Amino acid sequence: MKYIDEFNDPGLARRLLDDIHATARSGPWAMMEVCGGQTHSIIRHGIDQLLPESVELIHGPGCPVCVTPLEMIDKALEIASRPEVTFCSFGDMLRVPGSGRDLFRVRGEGGDVRVVYSPMDALELARRHPERQVVFFGIGFETTAPANAMAVHEARRLGVRNFSLLVSHVRVPPAIEAVMAAPECRVQAFLAAGHVCSVMGTAEYPRLAERYRVPIVVTGFEPLDILEGIRRTVRQLERGEHRVENAYPRAVRPEGNPVALRMIEEVFEVTDRAWRGIGTIPASGWRLAAAFEEFDAERRFDVTGVRTAEPGVCRSGEVLQGLIKPHECEAFGTTCTPRTPLGATMVSSEGACAAYHLYRRLEAPARTRPAEEATPVG
Repeated sequence: MKYIDEFNDPGLARRLLDDIHATARSGPWAMMEVCGGQTHSIIRHGIDQLLPESVELIHGPGCPVCVTPLEMIDKALEIASRPEVTFCSFGDMLRVPGSGRDLFRVRGEGGDVRVVYSPMDALELARRHPERQVVFFGIGFETTAPANAMAVHEARRLGVRNFSLLVSHVRVPPAIEAVMAAPECRVQAFLAAGHVCSVMGTAEYPRLAERYRVPIVVTGFEPLDILEGIRRTVRQLERGEHRVENAYPRAVRPEGNPVALRMIEEVFEVTDRAWRGIGTIPASGWRLAAAFEEFDAERRFDVTGVRTAEPGVCRSGEVLQGLIKPHECEAFGTTCTPRTPLGATMVSSEGACAAYHLYRRLEAPARTRPAEEATPVG
């Protein structure tokens, strides 16, 4: 299978690992992967356990479901509970806990909550059912923004007035800046999310690399993609360099996707955005531009005043900031499981806690054997 099997070659993985071990002679080096998809690939394949002891992978705030703030989940719950509303969402949002319940509970109580695979599916529902108010939960990083923007653009073009978007879009570069600006930060390099850069390009990263003197390597999601990204990052760290490198050229161009960028720029505008467990990061999100505000579900259903507080027992915010690993939370695997989640990081398909629970819950938290004795990925 093109671009799949060749990026799971165990022989090449072994050679990349040997190169990383041979290169990492200084350190210790701590690098953060920004994408939750990369986190799952790393934990599933045991990549972090194959690396030299001097190289640590820190899991960052790269799960869009996980960073959707609690108050936005509660706004979704309030809207979805209304009898005139058909509330549409991607499936991994239904189990994310709000203040006491989730979208599954709303559906069980009679709410019209539906799983769709595209915002255009929700728009089609609105077109076919003009008597209903159809709301799509528009979350995600730069990757999902073009499709959500297109749905709103098409709703206006087609005159579908019973469609609206509950927007909770976030942007990666301001999150990287927030991580680096934190006083407790120990991140020395970043593996940037390839799918984000496939939309946005790499233009926003050189400034961050230069300001914080950190290498930023754009990386894919297959095991060999990640190992190549780590190899390039370690090489820069050992040389004292801090450049932006594209280790995912088959999907990422420096200019990104111009068509997608134009759609985002037309429909959205940059705004401050709250991140679950982290707080508000300036200029870290998008909202609907003034020309499209009639499709803003927050305004349409008057839920702009919802305010909530995170449960104190959940440490998902520290996980998202890379301050602790999931198994270092006292609730992990006990009071917090995929069936009884305290935070979104345990239920999202990209959440670090979910990855550890799925692949690591029966393992010791520390490396259990040296990399040279471990089985290569593949």
